[in-house]
Amino acid sequence: MHVELHPKFVNTHSGRHAKAITSACVHCGLCLTTCPTYLDSRDERDSPRGRIYLIKNLLETGEASSQTQLHLDRCLTCRSCETTCPSGMQYGELVDIGRELMEQTAPRPVVPKTLRWLLRSILSRPRLLRTGLVFAQRLSPLLPARLRHKVPRRQSQKARPTQKHARKMLILEGCVQGAATPNTNDAVCRVLDKLGISLIGASKAGCCGAVNYHLAAHADGLDNMRRNIDAWWPHLQNGAEAIISSASGCGAMLVDYGRLLADDANYAEKALHVSQLSRDIGEILLDEDLSRLTIDTQVGKVAIHNPCTLQHALQQPDLIATLLKQTGFDIAITTEKLLCCGSAGTYSVLQPTISERLREKTLCSLESDQPSIIATANIGCQLHLGAAAGIPVVHWIELLDASCSSSHRGN
Repeated sequence: MHVELHPKFVNTHSGRHAKAITSACVHCGLCLTTCPTYLDSRDERDSPRGRIYLIKNLLETGEASSQTQLHLDRCLTCRSCETTCPSGMQYGELVDIGRELMEQTAPRPVVPKTLRWLLRSILSRPRLLRTGLVFAQRLSPLLPARLRHKVPRRQSQKARPTQKHARKMLILEGCVQGAATPNTNDAVCRVLDKLGISLIGASKAGCCGAVNYHLAAHADGLDNMRRNIDAWWPHLQNGAEAIISSASGCGAMLVDYGRLLADDANYAEKALHVSQLSRDIGEILLDEDLSRLTIDTQVGKVAIHNPCTLQHALQQPDLIATLLKQTGFDIAITTEKLLCCGSAGTYSVLQPTISERLREKTLCSLESDQPSIIATANIGCQLHLGAAAGIPVVHWIELLDASCSSSHRGN
């Protein structure tokens, strides 16, 4: 697809990069078959190909209409289209650039602009988020049903291991996950402790940057990344083997640090090193002797939900199934290949109607074989599915932790 850049974009990195990415699109339309929003609406403007045309028009005219804004906002950025695309189109990069240029070209009205700012301000600040969540949990009985179901129950935490091992790895505590489901990373610590690995939580590290970056606040997102690199760097120099994420959405951002900071002379080399050492917890366990773990597999059938970030960004579509089968769990059969569940970071808040329709389809498939539990790999998906599922939805790592998995028996 050829693009003639508008003069205002000719000498900008964003414009030139967007033009280069767009040139890979060959108009084949295969992406339509795996795009959740196109399959939901049958409006091609809600498909990757349609959105590429909208961004192309923005790049060529220097203007963005309300329709451009509407259809780019409806994109989940699930990146299923990238897995489908025969020409290697990097759609995720393009839509991030398109959204940033759109915000500059077509400013939003005060109310939606303020909502997006609030989401960025709260979700990217772990301490503020934890405080807000505690407040919401206490007020939960007074909230309308629609909101009450979105508030996760408070978890009672078990102590993390204190033993120090020669092998060390860093862990990204996460924002929403650290506040809403702290048992996830607690389970990671206990499982790796059994395998002779100590986890380090860098106190000055915070949000991975995904919330800001994907809401077109690129400068703030890059600042999140630089802060994390500064917090992790001394530990990496001191022998930490890897940077672990147990939320695949955060993991998808970590592996992009090198690309996103490639033009920053002060951070490019460090960012690339961080990306190279970033691993999902499942990738770490694939290389370990899991027979050393005490695992309770008697929890009934487990339905596996593969988040989009795990499937398409991290390109690990079989990771959860491989580990749970290897450790002896009974895996439920799903009726069809799963598309996005509709969580997609802040999408379930900003586009609730579409998000809930996608969730209904996902749960219909996941629950078709009458499982006892649903296991996923991303906090957003866990909370979104859990708000409507009739069975528990957990992070799969909890099933490998004896102190957590036994609590799911009989559910």
